[in-house]
Amino acid sequence: MDYRPLTHFLALADHLHFGRASDACHISPSTLSRSIRQLEETLGVTLFERDNRHVTLTREGLLFHAYARETLEQWQAMQATLMAETRELAGEISIYCSVTASYSFLYRLLSEFRLRHPRIEIKLHTGDPADAIARVQAEQEDIAITARPRSLPDALAFKPLATSPLVFIAPRDGADWLPKTPDIPTPSQWKEVPMILSESGLSRDHADTWFRAMGISPRIYAQVAGNEAIVSMVGLGFGVGIVPRIVLDNSPLLDRIMILPVKPELPHYDVGLCVLKRRLKSALIDALWAQLPN
Repeated sequence: MDYRPLTHFLALADHLHFGRASDACHISPSTLSRSIRQLEETLGVTLFERDNRHVTLTREGLLFHAYARETLEQWQAMQATLMAETRELAGEISIYCSVTASYSFLYRLLSEFRLRHPRIEIKLHTGDPADAIARVQAEQEDIAITARPRSLPDALAFKPLATSPLVFIAPRDGADWLPKTPDIPTPSQWKEVPMILSESGLSRDHADTWFRAMGISPRIYAQVAGNEAIVSMVGLGFGVGIVPRIVLDNSPLLDRIMILPVKPELPHYDVGLCVLKRRLKSALIDALWAQLPN
């Protein structure tokens, strides 16, 4: 049975963009467009309204969305049942994480898993860790390696892998604008320090809270997507950044960076696996999830 048209439909319904949906399905936009057109011809209805700038679900598309999601989940459940009979799992799991997480955790996570389940294919996507939770919630990914948010949505399950402190980093060569006594911070020392911060996400939330407690607004030199880029810009001498220590420890620029002994310290960063609770019904995802201790 070919369930790819349903997968293609759900990807386009989630992204509402042919380019991003085709990337998620690992096919070309023209192949995706042809698959959707054939599905609409089979059903005898228009599922999407599209023009050169927008894609939206029609009323019929909204109705079909619920059917497509339920059908795929039932098919995956049946696959799990049948595979349990043969005791060999097969299929695909998509994982999203930052570049740092990919070489910090994937070997530990997947080395034994691949030996146990050689027929499970892993699709790895890397990017800004601030996007990880949203990608799992949108079902663009099965699992993400990410920081635990301050408030974990009820629909998500989280299993820890490691804890890393958030640290202030500065260029090792120094600069005139660096605070003279970071362990005794004062507004006058920090108000002119150029800051390189994440555009969004947990580290940005903690940074904003720290500066509010100081009673000042940070002088933001740059807002960056991805902790690795923050380390690079700090190493080049553009300002002070805030990153998880694990990112710095794994950076090729470590010898160009120093950690500022800032007080009060920022909260620790809990890194782990994140998944939609209902997706744990999938035998493939549950097998990977169960490999880690609670």
